[in-house]
Amino acid sequence: MSKMTSRHLRRRLLATTAATALLAAGVLVGTAGTANAAAKTGGTLYFITNAEQFNHMDPARNYTGRDIAFFNSYLYRNLVSYKPTAGSSGSSLVADLATNTGVPSNAAKSWTFTLRPGSTWEDGSAVTCADVAYGVSRPFDQTVITDGPQYLVQALDIPKNADGTSQYAGPYKKTGQALFDKAVSCKGSTITFKLNRSFADFNYALTYPAGAPVKKSKDTGDKYDLRPYSNGPYKIDSYKIGDELVLVRNAAWKQSSDSVRTPYPDNIVVRFGLAEDVRDQIMLDDSIPNTVNLDGLQPANNRAFFDDPKKANQRMNVYDPYVRYGAMNVSAGHMDCLIIRKAVFFAINTQALIDLSGGLVYYGSPGDSPVKPVLGLDYKPTTGNIHDAAWKITGNPDKAKELMAAAKTSCPAAYDRATNPDKGIVYDLPKSTTQTKGSVLMATALNAAGIVVKFNFIPSGQYYATVQDTTKQNDISYGGWGADWANASTVIPELFTKEGGFNLSQNWNDPAYAAFKKKSDAAKVETNRAKQAKMWQELGQYVMDQYWIIRPIFGKGQFNWGSQVGGVYYWEPQGTFGFGGLYVK
Repeated sequence: MSKMTSRHLRRRLLATTAATALLAAGVLVGTAGTANAAAKTGGTLYFITNAEQFNHMDPARNYTGRDIAFFNSYLYRNLVSYKPTAGSSGSSLVADLATNTGVPSNAAKSWTFTLRPGSTWEDGSAVTCADVAYGVSRPFDQTVITDGPQYLVQALDIPKNADGTSQYAGPYKKTGQALFDKAVSCKGSTITFKLNRSFADFNYALTYPAGAPVKKSKDTGDKYDLRPYSNGPYKIDSYKIGDELVLVRNAAWKQSSDSVRTPYPDNIVVRFGLAEDVRDQIMLDDSIPNTVNLDGLQPANNRAFFDDPKKANQRMNVYDPYVRYGAMNVSAGHMDCLIIRKAVFFAINTQALIDLSGGLVYYGSPGDSPVKPVLGLDYKPTTGNIHDAAWKITGNPDKAKELMAAAKTSCPAAYDRATNPDKGIVYDLPKSTTQTKGSVLMATALNAAGIVVKFNFIPSGQYYATVQDTTKQNDISYGGWGADWANASTVIPELFTKEGGFNLSQNWNDPAYAAFKKKSDAAKVETNRAKQAKMWQELGQYVMDQYWIIRPIFGKGQFNWGSQVGGVYYWEPQGTFGFGGLYVK
């Protein structure tokens, strides 16, 4: 899925059967009521967060599950959307700007969508086929449009350069424009996408706002991130980083043209930059009862909130769609020694981190793959890592020392970086009180193994933009990911191939990469689903054997809101609130 917010730590998994399976297994899954039939219109709905800003508001750059769900509910529309409802049915597709969920042809190498009439921009002008095509074109210029999903860039039938980049350079440079116009064409209100392979679930990729329309005359390039133009039920009244975002009703939006959204509040206000203690106290005291917490609470406050019987209808504790992990930057001069990557893994005291985060009830469980078990077919328990006889949940400094001793001979430069007090391994983390406490625990464990570690704390709203910049990322980066829909094609290639949308491993020059890439490319085009699943299982093992990530966590997430917020439900596709159903009581 997309990235997680730094709160749980990145993306959203399509957990189509997760809740049912977990309940059947006797696992506690928190729930909240579905949108109330007596939902009220009016009032101001507040959201609060410690973050200084959203990672991105530009639809083409928005790739964080929570933020996708937020803006898809309020500001932008796609050709197709996920059904706005609780439970597994929320993972089904419905028509949005289009009249249906798409018509495939030519063995699903071509897809057509026809726009429904009456959809408008905030100035009252019609949303056109050309607007959709222009929106799709923007991610091709990756010097301007950074950090977003790359499914459309990879899938459209546009020739590639020798280095694998597209011969179309995007709408700003216009190099190769004719190639794009051949792959994405309009005839009246019908848009046709021609793909370079069979892509049976291509319409799922179009639930992402990277496929949403953008009005060319309103496009301001990288500054569009500060003020995207709306065709949804709300529009931006004001936005100030570090202060607040104010959404007001879009008078040009018509309910008759939109069967997906049900805008209840008159105004939506997101307050940024709240100190964590202040944010938590607002929720604990219910001092602003028409408020939704976008972050979750600090561990001690989280336990207090969930222990309070008066707040039973203001909380959810769910198995979220994400796998959290430490991504190893294996590029030259960073974590380019496999033995040292393994040493870091064996040294860390996972039990201490679990205890810090509220125990297994709120934390989740140690994982063994980048693919979460809710993906069913594509998950298989791996060997090694947490299944290695030498792994201990409390850390094994002796095993780590043994590996470091071997690295001193086989990887002398990397060994020096990892053990020299003047150098050390640098770990990127989103800035928060819990992460700061966790860093102390990790440093203690790694130092016991003779490994020097330093931490780079990045404001949460700037975190992904920083670590996805290859010139700014350090040695290890905290990451979180969930499948974009129910196929590991939205996990393995996205995280571990050069053209993927969230590769924090920078592994394309690793000696192990070429064979991996060949296998990943073959799995993407395999049409036998059972055979494809086995290929993803094999690749999950490959990733873990290379320690391109360490300590995957099959996580849980907690959500809380004020007593005057109604219509709350857990929306599986993005692993977050069903924002469109929220109202002020």
